Amino acid sequence: MPTAIRIERTGGPEVLTPADVEVPSPGPGEVLIDVAAAGVNYIDTYQRAGVYSMNLPYTPGLEGAGTIAEVGAGVTDLAPGDTVAWQGYPGGYAQRAVVPADIAVPVPDGVPAETAAAVMLQGITAHYLVNSTYPVSEGETILVHAAAGGVGLLLTQLAKAKGARVLGTVSTAEKETLARRAGADEVIRYTDRDFSEVVDELTGGEGVPVVYDGVGASTYDASLRCLRRRGMLVLFGASSGPVPPIDPQVLNSGGSLYLTRPTAADYVATRDELTRRTGDLFSAVAAGTLDVRVGARYPLADARTAHEDLEGRRTTGKVLLVP
Repeated sequence: MPTAIRIERTGGPEVLTPADVEVPSPGPGEVLIDVAAAGVNYIDTYQRAGVYSMNLPYTPGLEGAGTIAEVGAGVTDLAPGDTVAWQGYPGGYAQRAVVPADIAVPVPDGVPAETAAAVMLQGITAHYLVNSTYPVSEGETILVHAAAGGVGLLLTQLAKAKGARVLGTVSTAEKETLARRAGADEVIRYTDRDFSEVVDELTGGEGVPVVYDGVGASTYDASLRCLRRRGMLVLFGASSGPVPPIDPQVLNSGGSLYLTRPTAADYVATRDELTRRTGDLFSAVAAGTLDVRVGARYPLADARTAHEDLEGRRTTGKVLLVP
């Protein structure tokens, strides 16, 4: 069994190489974690492919959860034996990971470690999207792309809890079922119809105030057409490829539209903000009001297959590596 996955060069899933790696003791302000589960996210594929620059070689994986094995000097609020989760720091595709203590958050009783790993990056993303990037209000109709994906399922549930009417796009009948279970009021099979035309019909020609778009290249243009006057397109991912440069005049002619490209680091910029968002998510999970669907689990050595399935859109919900 490998102890970690290493990337020596950028490229396709084949560059994910199982390896035995020595893990150092934690330094000042760090903790050493026995990893119970690591999340697999699209950002991992961007880094692996070289779209986002990383110092090589490295161990991928920006989120995970597990048990603290050792704490470094100066760490006083965490201790060996604590279950914690983290996001935003590489090294998760491993049996053991050293992470900064200030991004490791305690996982409360009633929240399994796998669930905590599954909700960190995607859950935080969904939380800031509906509460901060564009704060959804009761009674609003919103559009969520890839509504059966990891972020999409969580985003739909959080938006419904705020009283929104959710329109979701999916590609298959199975994904439509998942989106409806998460609370989507209307589900659009974009493989069958132009989703912008359906949104126009469902909103009586008014459009929606916000489109949450993690798909990117194949959807952004029609997403802009879905917006009402002064609406906001929130591009938070690019599973179909990066969006080309957009002429600001397009936003003008579309009705004084807004465009934003948020990233999680700017929405958990402080420890207080991180613990507030994760606290909301863990409380909802423990209360049973937020369902975190783990769609696929892979052994650590099968990281390549996990990436292939994620990029091939053969997964739903959250994808985990389980060392």
